[in-house]
Amino acid sequence: MLKDTITTVVFDADDTLWINEPYFQEAEKLFCELMEDYLPQHSTAQELFKTEMQNLSLYGYGVKGFMLCMVETAIRITNGNANIDLAEKVIQIGKVLLQKPIELLPGVVETLKQLQGKFRLVVATKGDLLDQENKLKQSGLEPYFHHIEIMSDKQVGNYQKLIKHLDCKAENFLMLGNSIKSDILPVLELGGFAAHTPYHVTWQHERYEARVEHERFFELQSINEILTYLL
Repeated sequence: MLKDTITTVVFDADDTLWINEPYFQEAEKLFCELMEDYLPQHSTAQELFKTEMQNLSLYGYGVKGFMLCMVETAIRITNGNANIDLAEKVIQIGKVLLQKPIELLPGVVETLKQLQGKFRLVVATKGDLLDQENKLKQSGLEPYFHHIEIMSDKQVGNYQKLIKHLDCKAENFLMLGNSIKSDILPVLELGGFAAHTPYHVTWQHERYEARVEHERFFELQSINEILTYLL
């Protein structure tokens, strides 16, 4: 069915093409350890997540917003008594996160090589513009893609704009990604096709526990399984 229908194959980036969330969890752990004199680690993690959710509409997604949220959380936890040294350590955690090497996930290069030239390949990812652009350059994957879209969010309206920009119909659009909430449900709502490529860790905000039942939805074990549907 997909072979005769799909013209545009769109990939999420973080935790779909390359590793991302484990690095954020590592940074969060370092931050929680740094704040241990003020609050137990699990409580600091809860406070940080609360700050992230409060600021999401202001900062959007990405490392820089995460850094600001760590600083704000540190100020709140210490009742405004955080010193400059503590702030510098928090910023350093963020800088290390920004400079993490790109590690491609298994099957990604094989999949892109097989699909290139047969479909229009696109990246659609959330996050900070400069950070995501740098990741794509470091990944070596840029030449495979017809278009790169770094989105402020992944709601139905965001996908509508992308589909219009690509001059594509929803029924010819296939999205692959690790987040049911961001990569799958909005695309299905628009009448597109979506394939879930699960990753072993998911950011708390992106978790979705319900089972998806839809004729245009595919559950994959690995990204290269999509080749059996498309080729």
